[in-house]
Amino acid sequence: MDKLRALGRLVVLAAILAAAQAHASAGAALEKAHIDPGNIASLQRGASNFMNYCSGCHSARYVRFNTIGKYLGLSEEELVDNLMFNAEKTFETIQASMPENDAARWYGKAPPDMSLMARAKGADYIYNFLKGFYLDPDSPTGVDNTVLAGTSMPHVLWELQGYQKAHFSEHVETNTDGSTTTTHEFDEFELVSSGKLDAKEYESFVRDTVNFLAYIAEPIRAERRKLGTWVLIYLVVFLIIARMLKKQIWKDVK
Repeated sequence: MDKLRALGRLVVLAAILAAAQAHASAGAALEKAHIDPGNIASLQRGASNFMNYCSGCHSARYVRFNTIGKYLGLSEEELVDNLMFNAEKTFETIQASMPENDAARWYGKAPPDMSLMARAKGADYIYNFLKGFYLDPDSPTGVDNTVLAGTSMPHVLWELQGYQKAHFSEHVETNTDGSTTTTHEFDEFELVSSGKLDAKEYESFVRDTVNFLAYIAEPIRAERRKLGTWVLIYLVVFLIIARMLKKQIWKDVK
C-alpha cells in the first residue's frame, strides 16, 4: 500500500512539473491550426503550395518524393508534372533551389530545412507565423512577424495575403526599484492592401500548407497509429487469456 501511495505521489508530481513546463514554454497564445493529416485533398494542395512558394528557399531533406506520392495517391507522372520542379528521380528528397551559401549571405542565415519543423515548433506555431507578417519600415525586408520578432524571412506570400499593419498596446510596469518597464502586446491587424485571396481563402491556403508540413514531419504517423491500435487490442486479449489461465492453474490452491 505504501508503495502504491509513493507511486501515486510521483505520478502527480510528474504531471504538475509537466504542466508547469508547458505553461512556461507556451509564451503568447497561438490560434489553433485545426489541421487534418488524414485529409488527402488538403495534403495534395499543401504539397503544391510548398513546392510553388517554399521550396525555392526551404528544403525538406528527410522526405522523398515517392513517399509523398504513395501516401497522397499520386502517380509517378503526376509527381513529375506537379511537384518535382528541381529533381529528376522520384526517390530524391526535396532540395531548395537557392544555394545555401547565397541564402546565408542574402538573409544573414540560411533558411531552415522544413522536414521536422512541424514537430520542432508545432503546427500552430507555423500557422500563426505564416499569418503574422506585418509592415515594418525599420526591417531590412520591410516586414516583421508577430510570432518571431526580427525574422529575416521576407513575406513571400504577400501576393496572396496582401500587406497588413499590426497594432500593439503599450503596458508600463513599475519595478520594485522604482524603474519602469515598457512592453508591447499585439492587439490586431489592419489590412493595408489586399492580395489575391481574401482572409478566409488565405487561412485555408496556410492550413493546407501547414497540414503538409505536419505530414512530412512524420510520414508514418497513420501507419504508426493503426499498428498501435492493433498492439493494444492484442495486449488486452492476451491479458484476458492470461487471467483466465491463472484462475485455471490456481483454482485448487486455497
